[in-house]
Amino acid sequence: MAPDAHFSSPATPAAFGESAAAAHLDDILADAKLLVSHESPSNDKTRLDDTLQTLIELVTARLGEPDEFTRIPAEPATLGDVVVCRYEGSVEKQVLIAGHYDTVWPVGTLEAWNPPAHDDPRERLSGPGLFDMKVGLAQAIWAVKLLDDASVARPTVTFVFNGDEEIGSPASSPTIRELARAADVGFVLEAPLNGAVKIGRKGIGNVVVTAEGIEAHAGVEPEKGASAITALMEWCLAASKLADPERGTTINVGLIEGGTGANVIPGRAQAVLDIRHWDPAEPALLDAAFDAITWTDNRVKITQERTWNRPPMPTTDGIERLFALLKEQASAMGTDLEGVAVGGGSDANFVAAEGTPVICGLGADGGGAHARHEFIYPDSVPFFTALLANGIAAVGQEWKG
Repeated sequence: MAPDAHFSSPATPAAFGESAAAAHLDDILADAKLLVSHESPSNDKTRLDDTLQTLIELVTARLGEPDEFTRIPAEPATLGDVVVCRYEGSVEKQVLIAGHYDTVWPVGTLEAWNPPAHDDPRERLSGPGLFDMKVGLAQAIWAVKLLDDASVARPTVTFVFNGDEEIGSPASSPTIRELARAADVGFVLEAPLNGAVKIGRKGIGNVVVTAEGIEAHAGVEPEKGASAITALMEWCLAASKLADPERGTTINVGLIEGGTGANVIPGRAQAVLDIRHWDPAEPALLDAAFDAITWTDNRVKITQERTWNRPPMPTTDGIERLFALLKEQASAMGTDLEGVAVGGGSDANFVAAEGTPVICGLGADGGGAHARHEFIYPDSVPFFTALLANGIAAVGQEWKG
């Protein structure tokens, strides 16, 4: 990456080496384990509230009472509330740190958690929601604590914690977008990819397609029936052909169900499609293309429910500059930081959509997201915690916007 004229030279040296965070590793992991001990599936309001209260107490214990605290009730009320904690800084910059406290795991998973044996030479720590992303929450808190305990000048830091990320952040995304508009930069503490931070993410859409046909006996009078399944298959095949992998647009028919028996012409069928894309214009183009799809039997009615959940997070000039700043800080710590663009989405997509440079994937390295062997590498926690702390401090001194 070419040097950027927006940075002064030489770059601000790293305030902390990895050892500074390593000295607190046991406490960081203890905080992460505490959060994991509170199960928080996205659809369990009681558990979400319990976990959020624990998170609030944890932030306050480590950083003191926030200068501003706001709890925004979720709408619908069955989802997790959004909490915003603001800690004023001594530098006139604004940093947004986003993290989610919900997980994909149902209640009871923790008690039955038994990850398989492995031959990985690195030490692993496993738990439901640890990798995605409760260790990241703990790291974010400790990164700011490192700065404050050492009296390092820093920008104002605003934390936003949400409990609906795993289901698309329907209740929290307006708040995240609003906070992003007021921030100079954003950091999201999802996990890195094999040690690389995420500087680009695809946008995500979902289409639920429902076919309503006419039931009839498949052997006695099949001509009186109109197959919902056949029509739906025709529709899905046509939709699949709209994918354009060279442009980064993928369309996956991930779920399909229908019918009542092999001897019945099916009267109903439904499919769910997952769409990933880089181009912000793609949703409108695909909407028009989906509406133009035809099928053979016009007695079947097909309806669509389309949700363009997360906008794309292309690697903009601002993101490249923020990554360059982090890369300089990592280099000062003795590490060559890599950046990758990935197909998965996160709340960083909403931050980027407001034009705010954002880096995602600053949590602990590991693997197995949404899998029964989900784990982190504890030895990666100090580096990424110190990197975030150094990145926040450097934004205060180097970032020109």
